[in-house]
Amino acid sequence: MKKNKLAVVAIGGNALIPDAQNLSLENQYEMVRQIAVHIADMISLGWNVVLTHGNGPQVGFIMRRSELSQESVASVPMDYAGADIQGAVGFMFCKALRNEFQRQGITREPIALVTQTLVDRTDPAFANPSKPIGSWYSQEEAERLATENGWSIVEDSGRGWRRVVPSPEPVAIVEQNSINQLVKDGYLVVALGGGGIPVIKNENNELEGVEAVIDKDFSSSLLARELEADLLLLPTGVDQVALGFNTPDERWIETMSLAEARAYCAAGEFPKGSMEPKVTALADFVEYQGGRGIITSLPLMSKALTGTAGTQIIPD
Repeated sequence: MKKNKLAVVAIGGNALIPDAQNLSLENQYEMVRQIAVHIADMISLGWNVVLTHGNGPQVGFIMRRSELSQESVASVPMDYAGADIQGAVGFMFCKALRNEFQRQGITREPIALVTQTLVDRTDPAFANPSKPIGSWYSQEEAERLATENGWSIVEDSGRGWRRVVPSPEPVAIVEQNSINQLVKDGYLVVALGGGGIPVIKNENNELEGVEAVIDKDFSSSLLARELEADLLLLPTGVDQVALGFNTPDERWIETMSLAEARAYCAAGEFPKGSMEPKVTALADFVEYQGGRGIITSLPLMSKALTGTAGTQIIPD
């Protein structure tokens, strides 16, 4: 019996929130429901899928609720907020996937797994918090909150002041063996929400949660390598990767070799806060695993699998 190919599909947290007018859980579930259709289509095409997701906006909402209610209830640390979102978004995906599988007559069980990602407690990122999270504030309010809560803050994109936290590199996925077994047993696994809940090992070799954010594309690349996946797929807001994006010299790319992807990143061709980490994460996967990496939009996922849409990163 032919073994199905395995794809890791990493959905961005912003993909669940199309605009500022659609922030409710009902709106987010509708987006999840649409994504479930694309995932079910992949399965119908013969793929096994492990699904990961971002959580940036959602964690921001939890942290804001915590700030507003801190005089009445205990505040929520970031690691617990990440666990909350893994449960909530995992619930959305499992419900939507079950319903879509039933509609399409697919016999497959989805399961969501709360996932921790190990980081190095000596990672230089802890000395240089750089990842904005949560709400925007006036400078006065941000400075007050920073004093009260021990935050680091920065002015962000001319829209106000925000808290920033470290963004360390993922070292290992704590539940990797469990994910391996669930995939082997035929489950569609939803895991690694928000890049995984960041944890360190303390002096006693025990796990401790930390206030940090892990790039979900980097941790998804690590997961795909550990699973020996055939494909890492990063759906995003554009159909393809472009050189000179939003300039008169804009040029869309259908295929990049590994060497070309590395060279473009080294030359600063892609924005550091958006496309560069995606291309780097795919290049890391392709170099290690020899599989394919794809960047495309959600509606074009099925076409991208056949090589007729999106941007493909392939081995040299």
